[in-house]
Amino acid sequence: MTTVISASRRTDLVAFFPGWLAAALRSRRVRVLGPRGGVREVSLAPEEVHTMVLWSKDFSNLLGNAHRLRDLLAAYSQLYLHFTVTGLGGTDIEPGVPAADAALAQLEGLVEIAGDPRRVALRVDPIVFWREGAAVRTNLPFAEPAAKRAAEAGLVDLRFSIAQWYAKARNRAERRRFLFVDPPDDEKVRAARTVAAAAEAHGVTPAVCSQASIAAGAGVRPSACIDGRFLADLHPRREPAALRKDRTQRPDCLCTESVDIGSYAQSCPHGCVYCYANPK
Repeated sequence: MTTVISASRRTDLVAFFPGWLAAALRSRRVRVLGPRGGVREVSLAPEEVHTMVLWSKDFSNLLGNAHRLRDLLAAYSQLYLHFTVTGLGGTDIEPGVPAADAALAQLEGLVEIAGDPRRVALRVDPIVFWREGAAVRTNLPFAEPAAKRAAEAGLVDLRFSIAQWYAKARNRAERRRFLFVDPPDDEKVRAARTVAAAAEAHGVTPAVCSQASIAAGAGVRPSACIDGRFLADLHPRREPAALRKDRTQRPDCLCTESVDIGSYAQSCPHGCVYCYANPK
């Protein structure tokens, strides 16, 4: 069975390491540094790859064919693009991320590259709450314009989560004097319902990523962001993909197996305060 390649949950390869990614695609193999050490060699030969899944907050390098990235990816049978736009780009929360309007303007180009709007998912991920003075602020209202633009581009999925403040992110927030708010579960469920209502109003299907209790409480589908069955249905030759749960992901994650070729050593300059991946 061919392999689903993830590029990458660990860092934004497309935005900040396009030359590295292009070199890996040219050589059709890559040596990957694992999160707990060790090195794994992964084949990127097109005939051995089921789907190339790209994750980014800025696909301009792909759209502009930087390092011939678009040309190189054309050798693969299927691309699936996870595009994260939270509405916080350019703020202190996401200082290295494009502003929302500039990011959303990439959607139509991404659909053209993917060849099918079902192969592009817009992610308002995460929903963040924070305090400014006596007021609590949030990017939750961005769900409505995001859903509208997703629908206009023909997308079928809007994925989201509520920010989870792991120790690494808490420490980063403290250093930056960012006063994050971690709401109680009932407020998180209400927020999930708000996002879901915005998506459904525009005919887009909402899905909650890796938060089973919030998904259940809000009556929203839990997300399998890499879904072997869905990718097989979308594949030009309907080739089967692995359906086993990816055991390298969190317990609540419903993703099926893939091989991630990014590394936490490739430190991401987006600088998102809530990030669970960036070691700096």
